[in-house]
Amino acid sequence: MPTDRNPSGQDPSGRDSATRIVIVGGGYVGMYTALRLQKKLRREMRRGEVAVTVIDPQSYMTYQPFLPEAAAGNLEPRHVVASLRQVLQRCRILNGYVTRIDHASKRLTIRPAGAQTAGVPERDVEYDLLVVALGSISRTLPIPGLADCGIGFKTVEEAIFLRNHVLHQLDIAASNAGDEQVRRRALTFVFVGAGFAGVEAMAELEDMARDACKSYPTIDEREMRWLMVEATDRILPEVGPEMGRWAAEALRRRGIEIKMETLLKSAEGRHIVLSDGEEFDAGTLVWTAGVKPHPVVKNSDLPVDDKGRIKATAELTVDGVEGVYTAGDNAAVPDLTGTGAFTAPNAQHAVRQARRLGDNIVADLRGKPRKAYVHAYVGSVASLGLHKGVANVYGLKLRGLPAWFMHRTYHLSRMPTVNRKFRITMDWTLAAFFRREIVSLGELEWPRQEFQLAAGRQHDT
Repeated sequence: MPTDRNPSGQDPSGRDSATRIVIVGGGYVGMYTALRLQKKLRREMRRGEVAVTVIDPQSYMTYQPFLPEAAAGNLEPRHVVASLRQVLQRCRILNGYVTRIDHASKRLTIRPAGAQTAGVPERDVEYDLLVVALGSISRTLPIPGLADCGIGFKTVEEAIFLRNHVLHQLDIAASNAGDEQVRRRALTFVFVGAGFAGVEAMAELEDMARDACKSYPTIDEREMRWLMVEATDRILPEVGPEMGRWAAEALRRRGIEIKMETLLKSAEGRHIVLSDGEEFDAGTLVWTAGVKPHPVVKNSDLPVDDKGRIKATAELTVDGVEGVYTAGDNAAVPDLTGTGAFTAPNAQHAVRQARRLGDNIVADLRGKPRKAYVHAYVGSVASLGLHKGVANVYGLKLRGLPAWFMHRTYHLSRMPTVNRKFRITMDWTLAAFFRREIVSLGELEWPRQEFQLAAGRQHDT
């Protein structure tokens, strides 16, 4: 059945009696919940008894564990995202930003994507059942200069920008052989936050930059300075203390500096000031120091905790609220395994919670009892660059090539659609026979610059 794109908000058959299920967010939880409903409610959706709508600013879901490889050029960026319209063919996809959730009236307010440039007004979307899967955004601090020169690492756009930016810094250094200050600044890369995102992004990009230096005769790879700044006393806490220490030692052997129990105090004018007193200029500042729930959640009439997360039950419903479900980073889901008070905000839980959430919605529609979400954390895998990694899975601790292979195998198996799995496998296969591309396409950030320049010159003449 083709995707319903009827802007009136009715279900495909036009019947007003359809149960309207609206999913806010097209990430892990949003897409996999819709996929589960699409599978379990196939007959109801075909008969027009149920209509499922997914609202997200983007028309795709990003598989974030592959962002470091996309940034390093190991994977084509389009291959780490899955089209919502292709995956969810029985659902209606609305591209827009949810600006308000008013459950008292069972209504959402959305601003269509591109509304600021196209002049499209906000509009309301009504629902019968609501799934809040807005996820999280980067958690920043009021550090001077951070907003001006920092870059996050949560989206494919940020990953590709960072790849182009790092390669452009090599271009700057190579073009200013006689200016030591400019070269030192361009070849200094600072990452703040030593969780999965920060460590994997730095490791992959450092690996790529070192490889790229072979094409820059005037740059010695030892001139580059890669610095990880972490507020706590360990990196990669997800893989355990022992593997975290091994990862830190492996990175240091590559010349990467790791400053633990250190804070970023200022970054004004790209002049980095650290809490240990060190100061220097850096051409690159990447911020991966944690996430926080989407702010729309806190501004809704749904119950939230002191961290801004929706209060959820073990059955993935909103505590004390009828007809609303939630999971993922924006939800405080009780951990019934006893590992902690709440489940960790990661992809492993999000994908499994989405399946249970979808099944519980189906159970409610059919008058059957819901089931609680219970999942014992199986462990973690992390890539530290090409052929390098660490893993702690079911107590089995691996490092180096075996861990790197496990990382790729595990995440490939979790990538949605056979199409994307095949394309990613082909990317890896080709990379085994050809060198990485080191072309910087930074001009993609300003696609109209050349045209505006040409138009300005024509006007002047």
